[in-house]
Amino acid sequence: MKTCEMYSLQNTLAKPILSDTTYPWEALPKIGNFLIELGKTLSEEEYECTDENVWISKTAKIYPNTYIAGPCIIGHHTEVRPGAFIRGNVLAGENCVIGNSTELKNVILFNNVQVPHYNYVGDSILGYKSHMGAGAVTSNVKQDKTLVTVRHKEVKVETGLKKFGAMLGDNVEVGCGAVLNPGTVVGKNARVYPLSMVRGFVRENHIYKNDGTIVAISEPQL
Repeated sequence: MKTCEMYSLQNTLAKPILSDTTYPWEALPKIGNFLIELGKTLSEEEYECTDENVWISKTAKIYPNTYIAGPCIIGHHTEVRPGAFIRGNVLAGENCVIGNSTELKNVILFNNVQVPHYNYVGDSILGYKSHMGAGAVTSNVKQDKTLVTVRHKEVKVETGLKKFGAMLGDNVEVGCGAVLNPGTVVGKNARVYPLSMVRGFVRENHIYKNDGTIVAISEPQL
């Protein structure tokens, strides 16, 4: 579950705040201020400041009928498709896809992340080349409004956070219609079956099946 085990930090502009963490969710409260300071350092030749604390790469494709609130940085060659609702505190890396009717809030998307169809991602970090299938969402607040913990078997890690969606490692695949409950952590190269209700920790190179069982991936990963 540690940051160094889940992510290749060269694939994100958020490396400065993530490299100072033991667990990646420790960066969640820092995203907004980090983006404001980072935005001031971006090249005016490469990025346009389109609104207060909103920096968009000049090579990004922003379709009509989108809403983008700051602080926000959208990287090179990223697509923001019609109906996207970006509520602030969002870092979208290079070559990402933010799809139609997708909503983002307090999120880090590493390079090459895809949230392409009807996704809600809040208070979460999605690693390099991770992908959420159509309709897959994060749930970032517990129903009883207590602080979120991360559970793995008999171990419980206190986060101190009321809002915490999911941490997805590099190359994670989340199937269509899956719900990632508060405090979900999915390791590198893992997969989540469609229509799953996920909670707790899924180890790298494992599959979370929609009956809740977790099994190792047998074939080699690219």
